[in-house]
Amino acid sequence: MHPCSTIRYDIYNFEVLILEILSGRRNSSFVHLNQTVNLLGYAWELWQHGNALELENPTLGSTYDVQQFLRTFHVALLCVQERALDRPTTSDMISMLLNDPISLPAPKRPTFFTGGVESTSTFVHITPEECSANNVTISAIEGR
Repeated sequence: MHPCSTIRYDIYNFEVLILEILSGRRNSSFVHLNQTVNLLGYAWELWQHGNALELENPTLGSTYDVQQFLRTFHVALLCVQERALDRPTTSDMISMLLNDPISLPAPKRPTFFTGGVESTSTFVHITPEECSANNVTISAIEGR
């Protein structure tokens, strides 16, 4: 499979949605302890401290399987890792969710992390090989 990052950006967006469902909170308007942070940063902090169940959507009550919640949370963090090439493909993600015996690698820090320790760089260099299968559709996004 070609290491095209565009496919892995789609998995990123899907897993942000999954984190929003798991937590019952929106990524873009997340406030914790009177600080505006993003949901990814909060989820990462919880994972790092072994408190993943604190992300639980309060409306779920006792209607969910704790092990499946934790596995879904783990897979979601794998899919939002900072480097697109570290993220699983869609088929790998589905396999991870459906096959409990598959051991999961430790997730790395998510992209757009806010809270705790920030990235030392604000610009991530992406090579053309990571962006496009045909080297035609390359987007370089920079803040103003």
